[in-house]
Amino acid sequence: MTRFDRIDGIELSLAFLPLATPISDAKVLTGRQKPLTRVAFLFARVRTAEGAEGLGFSYSKRAGGPGLYAHAREIAPELIGEDPSDIGRLWEKLAWAGASVGRGGLAVQAIAALDVALWDLKARRAALPLAKLLGAYRDGVPCYNTSGGFLSSSLEEVLENANRSLALGIGGIKIKVGHPDSAVDIGRVRAVREAIGPAVPLMVDANQQWTRATALRIGRIFEAYDLTWIEEPLDAHDAEGHAALAAALDTPVATGEMLTSVAEHERMISAGAADFIQPDAPRVGGITPFLKVLALAEQRRLSVAPHFAMELHVHLAAAYPHEVWVEHFDWLEPLFNEHLFVADGKMIVPDRPGLGLSLSEQAAAWTVDRTAIGPDA
Repeated sequence: MTRFDRIDGIELSLAFLPLATPISDAKVLTGRQKPLTRVAFLFARVRTAEGAEGLGFSYSKRAGGPGLYAHAREIAPELIGEDPSDIGRLWEKLAWAGASVGRGGLAVQAIAALDVALWDLKARRAALPLAKLLGAYRDGVPCYNTSGGFLSSSLEEVLENANRSLALGIGGIKIKVGHPDSAVDIGRVRAVREAIGPAVPLMVDANQQWTRATALRIGRIFEAYDLTWIEEPLDAHDAEGHAALAAALDTPVATGEMLTSVAEHERMISAGAADFIQPDAPRVGGITPFLKVLALAEQRRLSVAPHFAMELHVHLAAAYPHEVWVEHFDWLEPLFNEHLFVADGKMIVPDRPGLGLSLSEQAAAWTVDRTAIGPDA
């Protein structure tokens, strides 16, 4: 009988990445959230008896980071002694280990760090970039910048950031909208479109802060600016509202980043609620469920634009056959020794094995807790 390698050690860590400047989107201006000052990261290292290792991560903005870490510490021992190649079965095992608190939300976001680590391990053992292991359709993914377009930035800053991003080779620009005064939104969109010209893809993101009536009214005004999409115009779970808006507007509608299960994505996709579906692998539970969302999207020939975490999503986007975008956020760069490159409007898929990432000394300095699991812990 063939002997397979086994998982014999796991290290979990919790780190907080501080932002240089607090940022605000529409959720802050409507009073529902406070400005974002830091992002929590759950890192997982999975090691096997033969010395193979994989690195994965999940994250939470504002509240939730310590909760992710605590849940992961409870369920991670379920992986000890298991064959790391059985990723689908192991995802189910971890989900059932914590099923009493649900199979979405924080429970699966804690699984995500471990699931990503298992996929990273598998690709490293195959000496392939993750995109190649999954089956890449492209070596570069069209990318757009978001981190320079927040509502907390002045219009002058937004325009400077847009010009800087385009000069770096980034292919499109996204800015935040959803200001309580819709005239501010319209003025900012008009100014950015005039500054970048008609050929550069421009997206807007309302972060769920419009009513159905407001989204339709402003969406019709925005038709004049040839937007690539309007993102999260309504509450993230309003499938019917998104579907009606998508049917009423020529501008494509994008949503999905806040959904935390395959079932939630299936409901949005089946309702025809999105022209661009925007799954987030750490939020949906890792690469294993993310691939199921891609399969649902492919059946409808939807466009896909994964949310945040470009270091992970560039690989997953490269493995999707239809139109795809990846979001350029430079926030995570200090966490890793390796950095991504952009050229001619595309983010280049790394050629290093796995995700092609290793944690930096800065990540270690921002770490506030660490747990070792296994026989030698």
